[in-house]
Amino acid sequence: MWLVTWCNLMNPDFGRAWFRIAATITLVSAVLVYLTEPGTAERVVSVITLLIGLLFIGVIVILIRRNRS
Repeated sequence: MWLVTWCNLMNPDFGRAWFRIAATITLVSAVLVYLTEPGTAERVVSVITLLIGLLFIGVIVILIRRNRS
């Protein structure tokens, strides 16, 4: 319940800014997953960062859709 209240009070510019940050994290980590060698620590960190970025985008999209309805 408090997430919906927090989202209603949020400025739309903040939502766009957080979405851009999440998209940048996801894009950079996707490129690093492609460029790093499988089985290395860098690859593991890049995959985890990619998953976190995708989760972050998903949360932002859900909050924005809840705010519209």
